[in-house]
Amino acid sequence: MRHVPPNDAVPTTARISYAECSARERVQRLFDSGSFHEWLPPAERLTSPHLAQLGIPSSFDDGVTIGRATLAGRSVFVAAQEGGFMGGGVGEVHGAKLVGLLRRASRDRPDAVLLLAESGGVRLHEANAGLIAVSEVMRAVLDVRADGIPVIVLIGGVNGCFGGMGIVARCADQIVMSDVGRLAMSGPEVIEASHGVEEFDARDRALVWRTTGGKHRWLIGDCDALVEDDVSAFRNAAISLLDASRPVTLDRLELEHALLAERLRLVPEADWPGDGSEPQAFWQALGIPQADQVPDLDVPEVLTLQTP
Repeated sequence: MRHVPPNDAVPTTARISYAECSARERVQRLFDSGSFHEWLPPAERLTSPHLAQLGIPSSFDDGVTIGRATLAGRSVFVAAQEGGFMGGGVGEVHGAKLVGLLRRASRDRPDAVLLLAESGGVRLHEANAGLIAVSEVMRAVLDVRADGIPVIVLIGGVNGCFGGMGIVARCADQIVMSDVGRLAMSGPEVIEASHGVEEFDARDRALVWRTTGGKHRWLIGDCDALVEDDVSAFRNAAISLLDASRPVTLDRLELEHALLAERLRLVPEADWPGDGSEPQAFWQALGIPQADQVPDLDVPEVLTLQTP
């Protein structure tokens, strides 16, 4: 568990917001200059077969860019989801491109696979195909990890990482988030629509970020590095994690389950969300003050339960 500061040794005129970049801009700026080679680019016109039938505009890359690149001179495979197209939603072709990339990684054995995740989950327009695709992506991620190849997920887009892609992210070796990034299974609007505004007010931005935001996820151990909303900070964090693989074994999974149970044990059930305390009860149990008293990114190393 670490806070990765931006690399001040690299001269720069201004920080470039990761959140404000498109998927292709992130790929061009994160990896070594001129090293990215795209597979199935827009020129191939590989579009969703379902959206056209519904009269919905398609994207020639179906909202995800895949290929190979180098990062600090090392070979990596890359997938970047485009949040500007249907919120990065996963459909049949989108998911198939992710699965193909991961299966090729098992064959060609790059130094790592990086998933630049930005997704609201599965597209409702092609829900069944998207759900199947996400399940195949999860299995492929675990297969790559079992082959000893690190899978690193970067989360910092404005759409967050929710739904099926939220599960995919937690299947990876390492997760890097910015303070503006979000990670969860269900998005705020989904929770509100299902259980009412009394359960979760999606308009309460402070509630949304102290529940799903990068800082909260880092504090409770759901991500491995917290960085500034800066492309160079994400790049530095990814480089530092290239060799940080975590073998997929039964012992490993049992350890992660035990650590999660220990985190939950820290907070009495009476203090769980529902009495107004919300996730802050977890923070307080770990020695963290109130949310408005936590300086931005200046968080003490209080988590002693992180997995080795």
